[in-house]
Amino acid sequence: MSTAHGARARARIEVTAAIKDEARRQLAAEGATRLSLRAVARELGMVSSALYRYFPSRDDLLTALIIDAYDSLGESAEAAHEPEAAPFERWITVCEAVRAWALDHPHEYALIYGSPVPGYTAPDTTVPAAARVGLLLIGIARDAHQDPELARPPLADGLRPEAERMAADLAPDLPPAVVTALVAAWAQLYGLVGFELFGQFNRLVEDREAFFRHAAGQLARGVGLVPASP
Repeated sequence: MSTAHGARARARIEVTAAIKDEARRQLAAEGATRLSLRAVARELGMVSSALYRYFPSRDDLLTALIIDAYDSLGESAEAAHEPEAAPFERWITVCEAVRAWALDHPHEYALIYGSPVPGYTAPDTTVPAAARVGLLLIGIARDAHQDPELARPPLADGLRPEAERMAADLAPDLPPAVVTALVAAWAQLYGLVGFELFGQFNRLVEDREAFFRHAAGQLARGVGLVPASP
């Protein structure tokens, strides 16, 4: 790589990072629905046509921010995960990492798990980053259910065809009942975090850390994980 080409590449990385940083500032101040490329360009002292060379549209910028948010959340969960611990504790640790990240990044959490942005549809390129936490939880359940004595979650007969479809898509090596419980737990995890982050627990739950750990434990039990004996 020539010196000039390397300098241009570094400059592009730096400008891209500056654009994203300003966009995140605007998300915090105005919300995703009011994100504007022109406003970002103005704050950075750029002409709009120059910014369009980095992000051709607002949707392209939103997609980049969404992928970054999912990756940051996934990295936090993966860093907290202790693969040598018992499955129940591994589950709790990952759930607590999700909560901690959300409390530290409320506007980015709102971007990926809050109200949809009108007129925007996330492309398939967001899926790998979005799946990181889910795959981590699936892995914990997979390790736990290698024990043939571990109790399986119940499964209603009327749900079996849907459960088998989900299992085929997400984790063919796990029993459909476990996969169904995992999907429900995944949704409830983000519901718990969202309730706390967006104020629904105000004047209701005071010791939120203890409450969350208890609730995460209930989710783990629903998936068939059991705490280690004291």
